[in-house]
Amino acid sequence: MSKISSNIKYLRKKRGLTQQQFADEMGIKRSLVGAYEEERAEPKYDLLKKIALFFELSVDDFINENINDKWAPKPKSSGDNLRILSISVDKDDNENIELVPMKASAGYLNGYADPEYVAELPKLYLPMFSQGTYRAFEIKGDSMLPLPSGSTIIGEYVENWGDIKQGDTYVIVSQSEGVVYKRIGNKYRDNKKLKLTSDNPVYEPYEIAGEDILEVWKAKAYISTQLPQPAPEPTMESLTAMMAQMQRSIANLQQGNN
Repeated sequence: MSKISSNIKYLRKKRGLTQQQFADEMGIKRSLVGAYEEERAEPKYDLLKKIALFFELSVDDFINENINDKWAPKPKSSGDNLRILSISVDKDDNENIELVPMKASAGYLNGYADPEYVAELPKLYLPMFSQGTYRAFEIKGDSMLPLPSGSTIIGEYVENWGDIKQGDTYVIVSQSEGVVYKRIGNKYRDNKKLKLTSDNPVYEPYEIAGEDILEVWKAKAYISTQLPQPAPEPTMESLTAMMAQMQRSIANLQQGNN
């Protein structure tokens, strides 16, 4: 029996509720309660949150712990920053790389934790990223030049936010900013703020609170349909400057040998 199904059954009985009484509390049909407890179906994420709240549990404990008479909640730790991630798998039980297009980024804020929503996202197959958990995000704007707007960032899921490295680039999913691709300007500690900076100096850095962040993905690669432009032809001025620099370098070497 899955942890969710066994936990629902155990907690319902501990409260002394029949399946019908519990169904009335949750606003669902009694047959659904039976399906959940018999592992014929699983509640959607919104209902999972409602059930966890009803039993005064965190969603994390409700989904991942075997709750019984011997179980006790773990002490909360602000340094771990562990999160639950919804994923989808292929026919061989390998994790998919889901693609979040620009047009779907707003909907992703509501569905990122819903397994059914995630399963419906477009999929990418990249053999070099077969180990680990990855997601692809299409970005827009010119804040991260030279990456052009419309590029797709392949990100690896960051479970422990204490692993975020200053100076590296990440896709940050938050309630206030949505899906953004930025460089990290500080070390994340104890649910404090993250400083997000753009590679385009026109944009000012800004901070985002830890409690506002939903997901963090470390950038590993990008895909773009815009190919690099050829380097411009050298001008007489640039050639003259190069020659002058070479002459200075040769003069310095000669002085060092004397």
